[in-house]
Amino acid sequence: MMIVATILAVFIGMAVGLLGGGGSILTTPLLIYVVGFDAKQAIAASLFVVGVTSIFGLISHARAGRVVWHFGLIFGGAGMVGAFIGGQIGARLPSAILLAAFAVMMGVTAVAMIRGRKQVAGKAHKGLPVFRILLDGLVVGFVTGLVGAGGGFLVVPALALLAGLAMPKAVATSLLVVAMKSFAGLAGYLFVFGQGSFVSINPETEINWSVTLIITGAAIVGALIGSSIVGRIHPDKLRKAFGYFVLVMAVFILSQQIGVAVLEYARSGWLQAAEVISGAIAIIAVFTWIIRRPAQVAVADFDQPVSDTSAAEK
Repeated sequence: MMIVATILAVFIGMAVGLLGGGGSILTTPLLIYVVGFDAKQAIAASLFVVGVTSIFGLISHARAGRVVWHFGLIFGGAGMVGAFIGGQIGARLPSAILLAAFAVMMGVTAVAMIRGRKQVAGKAHKGLPVFRILLDGLVVGFVTGLVGAGGGFLVVPALALLAGLAMPKAVATSLLVVAMKSFAGLAGYLFVFGQGSFVSINPETEINWSVTLIITGAAIVGALIGSSIVGRIHPDKLRKAFGYFVLVMAVFILSQQIGVAVLEYARSGWLQAAEVISGAIAIIAVFTWIIRRPAQVAVADFDQPVSDTSAAEK
């Protein structure tokens, strides 16, 4: 199965290289359902994969001068605090709850990819809204640390709106933020405090590093391949197709965690069965409405990669 996992990791990396983000959210399901990691180990390992991959993506943007380091360090610093707290909490929660929360995050990401993103233009600020940046960084970092998702689709619009960055700079700077909070979330999962010694490794989240490094290397290779062919594939069609695939995976994971309990509840009586059916119809209707609702402004994928030749920032 390791060969299969490595091949799939290459494809995940290619999705990241082609779309600029989103593909890494499939790392956790890959580690659980193909490699055989426990949920907590998979989330911790996924944070490592996302962090390392983000660093490799950051290098080319930094060489092109698109990374706004002081904004990224402020947002990323707050994100690290939130991610570490999220990791500490996630390491203590039942695996079923973690996977259910992860499935919800996958669903949100999938809908964002299917609908596209509203074009957010960076605006000049007279003063940097430090409090809002710190607050947003804490919240996004907490989500990242808790469920192991990179959260790039949340970071980019925050940088554009709060820090006034043009989109190419926001995309580039988000990679710095994602890397920082991914490693902080990883530390939150790996280390426990006050149990015998001041700091010790959490046995529930200890990572199989040999497997994780192989998956990381494969994802990096895939990302490099994806970046090299990004101009040959229509990004909108690819993004939507990938978004539907992520949505299917989210439904699968959620059904794995709560499906048995829901079926048992539905079998307890006709009223309970009607409630389950009505709830399912309502959820499908809401997601359909969100996906099909027309955007009020031109859309653009926040996570779409920016080539070195498109660095005409404001």
